[in-house]
Amino acid sequence: ASWQVARIQLQLFLTGLPVARGRRPRSLDWFSVPATMTLFTSLRAIRGLSRSSLALTSRSNGGGCRWNAMNIMSAQRGLGSRSGCDGAGGVSPFARGASFQHTGPDRTMSTATATAAYDQLVDVFPSLIIGANGSIAPQGSFAEAQAQFLEPDVEEVKTLSEKLLSLNMGIVAHYYMDVELQGVLTAVQKEQQLTSNKSNPMVAIADSLAMGDFAVKMCEEGAEAIACLGVDFMSESVATIMAKNGFGHIPVYRLDANPIGCSLAESAERESYRAWLNKSGKDAAALHVVYINTSLETKAVSTSIVPTITCTSSNVLATILQASSQIPDLKILYGPDTYMGNNLVTMIDSILAHGANGQTSDDVEVWDDARIARDLHPAHNTESLRRLRDSIDVYPSGNCVVHHMFGSEVVSAVKRNYDDAFVTAHLEVPGEMFEIAMEKSLEGKGVVGSTSDILKFISRKVAEAAESNSTEQNRLRFILGTEAGMVTSIVKSVREILERTGNDKVEAEIVFPVSSEAVMATDDSAGDSSSGLAVVPGVAGGEGCSTAGGCATCPFMKMNDLDALHDVVDMVEADPQSPKLKAFLPPDRVQGKKIDGVSAVELGSEPILFMRQFMQEKAIPDALVKKIGAGI
Repeated sequence: ASWQVARIQLQLFLTGLPVARGRRPRSLDWFSVPATMTLFTSLRAIRGLSRSSLALTSRSNGGGCRWNAMNIMSAQRGLGSRSGCDGAGGVSPFARGASFQHTGPDRTMSTATATAAYDQLVDVFPSLIIGANGSIAPQGSFAEAQAQFLEPDVEEVKTLSEKLLSLNMGIVAHYYMDVELQGVLTAVQKEQQLTSNKSNPMVAIADSLAMGDFAVKMCEEGAEAIACLGVDFMSESVATIMAKNGFGHIPVYRLDANPIGCSLAESAERESYRAWLNKSGKDAAALHVVYINTSLETKAVSTSIVPTITCTSSNVLATILQASSQIPDLKILYGPDTYMGNNLVTMIDSILAHGANGQTSDDVEVWDDARIARDLHPAHNTESLRRLRDSIDVYPSGNCVVHHMFGSEVVSAVKRNYDDAFVTAHLEVPGEMFEIAMEKSLEGKGVVGSTSDILKFISRKVAEAAESNSTEQNRLRFILGTEAGMVTSIVKSVREILERTGNDKVEAEIVFPVSSEAVMATDDSAGDSSSGLAVVPGVAGGEGCSTAGGCATCPFMKMNDLDALHDVVDMVEADPQSPKLKAFLPPDRVQGKKIDGVSAVELGSEPILFMRQFMQEKAIPDALVKKIGAGI
């Protein structure tokens, strides 16, 4: 296979990328790279080739930046620079907004409805079965690709761990990293727990809010640099939280010198979002609850228009419940995630429908005033929930490209073939998928919420089964209604539970609700399977996705890969003062800028600090209440 190695080295050379790392290529066959790595997380030479596949136009052309969402999924990192899209100096609120559109007719990614736009006949989904003694049994090629990297190379893990410790460098990564990267990071965590004298590992995998908290803890233990593995708004948020805790001098590095975008965050940077805030926020008592998955610029501009507090998918319900109970006649503006906002209204509707006068099945506890006060909020009852529901104004045109693609046929397949399964759904999924999980949750057979909520639910159900005295074989099936990157943390948790309990009768099957056309075999697969899993993403859909329905991976998150991590670590090791590292710092679009004479950084930080204060005190901060009362 020497000619194949030479071919890869030549391609790397032609794209100007380093080849002398001393690490073996992930696959000797260019066309048999595992599906989880293909196109935007495989050999980095693809990056140079994929730039040409992007239909990217300047934001300064008057029409906004538009590109084919499917082509984004087939690109590794060639998203281009935001410079040249600005069109104006200073802070231009939402003028940088991008329009994510399919090139096909009438297929815009942004939609006000809560029903995904894609249909396809789907029958059996790929899955991973986690059993006794750490066993993993993948079902289907997509699952095989996920499973391949759950057991990383020992030397790779040891080398990375030693480098991080020697550099006093920490890593905070989102749950949606690809499986290879998460597999290595999880193993590094374990390695450091065994060999390091630090009280906590210098690696953490978490949701977007907890990433900042972990980064602060690492700084408190002496971290001199933090690598943030996520999209750009996450690195902004991590840097902001660190700065507010006295660690603003410690650099936060992204894994790419180019922008790492997010379809949802971009939807809040459109002129239409500012127009919505100006129109809907005219009420004397209005509160903008903005999803944390937005840029610092969005938060700053929002704060300049209407009183704003940030939320996460795990605390958004608690936020609106507390705000509405604490401030009379409050109007709540929720954005930019249309699905999440509509799903919150659906959740309240479901609770009201299962109230004292509603119809419920025998296994569903009635949501009367007593239960609402006990399980939701002590200051709420049926009437106050009805007022809250009617006071929510949801931005109509924002969504996540991943969660958007749980198509109606995927939902039909869940109903048809997985009726016995537990159903989990992130708050960002389309209405149909959410409604299934919501109904299941009312029966204790599902969960709707954040990535952390999903992980906790699966862990709790497995623990309950494993700690029972049953001697019968028991396989628990879970529909994973969010990004497939979650599976690494799920596997880790389930393995720990089964090992702790010593139960060899319980298995957990994690089902990926993706289209059967999400992956396809290559021409090389028939002849030789020894060189790797010969599957690549479906040509129409990108990795783990199909334009016909079902999506499992985020193309933006997958701009973070293992090679990119090594590159950043190597640059820090070679020269922590290198000018090259400046390109890897979080976006600085608001640094030194002002809105109405006020620092844009301070305006953007305020909603985050309000949220953190709310989480600590369980009450809307007095300063925010005063702003709402003053109508500013």
